Amino acid sequence: MPRLKALLPRKRDKERGAAGVLVAAMMLVLIGAGALAVDTGQIYAERAQLQNAADAGAMAAAQRCHKAGACTVTQAKLWAEELSGPNSNDGATTVDSVDLSVPKQVTVVTSTRSGSNGFLTKMFANALNASPVTVRAAATASMSPPGAGSGFPLAISNHCYNLSSAVATGQVQKISYKPGGTCTGPSGTQIPGGWGWLDQDSPCVAETQTGSNQMGSDPGNNPPSGCSTILNGWKTTLEAGGEVKVAFPIFDDATNQGQNGSFHIIGYATFKIWGWKFGNNHEYEFRNTKDDPGMTVDLACNAGNDRCIIGQFVKFETIDSLGDSSGSDFGTDEIKLVK
Repeated sequence: MPRLKALLPRKRDKERGAAGVLVAAMMLVLIGAGALAVDTGQIYAERAQLQNAADAGAMAAAQRCHKAGACTVTQAKLWAEELSGPNSNDGATTVDSVDLSVPKQVTVVTSTRSGSNGFLTKMFANALNASPVTVRAAATASMSPPGAGSGFPLAISNHCYNLSSAVATGQVQKISYKPGGTCTGPSGTQIPGGWGWLDQDSPCVAETQTGSNQMGSDPGNNPPSGCSTILNGWKTTLEAGGEVKVAFPIFDDATNQGQNGSFHIIGYATFKIWGWKFGNNHEYEFRNTKDDPGMTVDLACNAGNDRCIIGQFVKFETIDSLGDSSGSDFGTDEIKLVK
């Protein structure tokens, strides 16, 4: 009878189940990579929103600080907060700090709002025990005198009028030119027939820049042609109870005469207009006599060939200057982001 071989136990497969462990490990890696990709996208999106908030906050604080003449960090922070939240999609933005240490600059730092509702506290990476992320952004806005401009073609001398009271309650004054006068610059040079009318680049508009002595003159006692529409617009605004503020180029000297005359522009000053007389009748004169509302004998400009503009210099903020910030400071500043 044949002998039966003893049944021996098989060797245990030491690699059995290794594939399952590998798959599980790879799944964990893939999930982690996916979470990282999603969370990184959230971080970049939040960073963009925070930058919008910081930009808006810095611009708002700079404008309000300039208008007020001075401000504290506490005031600037409140003004920045008014616009920082509304300029982020989720509305959850914290203004961490405001820095006023650099003259005529405001720096605002924003971050994700802390707490259970913070934008980045419910990230996928939490499943991997990653801590919440706080993202920050910073913006700096400057307040600097513009170096170029585009507007009504009238230049004003810095030698003959009070340009220093650039505040909301500044001195009301009459800026006048009477043919034969010499009030155009410290040297006494005058451009006959005009009190600073400039060559036009388009109807009733002159492009000017500081540091140049090539701003050409337009001789004549009356304004250049094409200003009727502008003056009628001023009248309509004032009669409706509104305000007309015009940034005039300021010059410190004039050379030559007539069409060969030119002005050396050094900056821009904003004038809140009460009335004017650039000619006779119609839109060329408005509220320029002693009997008009708010007028006095000293402010009136009602003699035949007299020409004047009546009002007060005020502080003004612009965000659309044509050039760099290189002009003298007459209370009109360009508010812009510098970083």
